[in-house]
Amino acid sequence: MLRGANSINLDSKGRLAMPTRYRDWLSEECQGQMVCTVDITLNCLLLYPLNEWEEIERKLRKLSSMNPAERRLQRLLLGYADDCQMDKNGRLLISAPLRQHAGLEKQVMLVGQLNKFEIWSDQNWNDQIESDLSVSDDDELFSDQLRDFSL
Repeated sequence: MLRGANSINLDSKGRLAMPTRYRDWLSEECQGQMVCTVDITLNCLLLYPLNEWEEIERKLRKLSSMNPAERRLQRLLLGYADDCQMDKNGRLLISAPLRQHAGLEKQVMLVGQLNKFEIWSDQNWNDQIESDLSVSDDDELFSDQLRDFSL
């Protein structure tokens, strides 16, 4: 299970060191093989263990290449998809186009989202959290699932 927010530095080559607490699990779950792509609604990247990404690909394969909206989704997610192999030191190389898309520089946030990670620039993460916290109950239309959700 991928959860928690981790502040990480990218090195000069664009590599991030996966936090130790995830390394063993990722090695067992996907042999350190991951796929990184863009988030189509937020200014961040999505990093999937390979087995989770393969499920996304199955869903994308079912979309029509003749429907412009479905084709757009395929083009963005698959076009930016980049295989990332965790090296023996637990590092992953994030490609230059992906780093540029998300505005990643030295300081990034790696945020667990159950089956994937989000990778944010430090500034975009802080802006997003501020925005998320400023939303009141009256500002959003809650889905039935959120109305029934309790902590």
